[in-house]
Amino acid sequence: MNLHAFTARPIEPAALAELRSTDDAGRPCVPYTLTEDGGPLRCCLRAARAGDRIALVSYAPLRRWAAATGARPGAYDEVGPVFVHAEDCGGPEPAAPGTYPFERAGALRTVRRYDADGRIVGGRLLELPDVPAEGFDEALTEAFADPAVALVHVRAVEYGCFHFEVRRP
Repeated sequence: MNLHAFTARPIEPAALAELRSTDDAGRPCVPYTLTEDGGPLRCCLRAARAGDRIALVSYAPLRRWAAATGARPGAYDEVGPVFVHAEDCGGPEPAAPGTYPFERAGALRTVRRYDADGRIVGGRLLELPDVPAEGFDEALTEAFADPAVALVHVRAVEYGCFHFEVRRP
């Protein structure tokens, strides 16, 4: 498969608008301004920078996908923390060729696979190699080789947080 054959998806704009008011756990959004560079932003798929106005919100990515597709993930419907810009940021800039968001050689990621019903059908621990995009491409190619896989969530191992989603090409 060609390098960077998959597209990392940020949180959809309509979902962001809702999260910036009330998050998926029913809590109000509480924005603040960063004083130093921070963690990954799921609205624009880049790292937060000092001076950014951001919020930490609870997000249920599988729930939102299931609502749009009619899937019934049951207990696999998880809610977890993500950072987003507190106001509309315009979404991600075009990715540099051969890259994925939040890639860093040596970082540990889980590549969790879901079927069309929203149930987990496998996963993989991924330590990003010296050329991280090659590791992502290999893991995603492996995931989508299974015809049952409808989408994949990439998460950080250290905190378990959702980084981005990839859907079947």
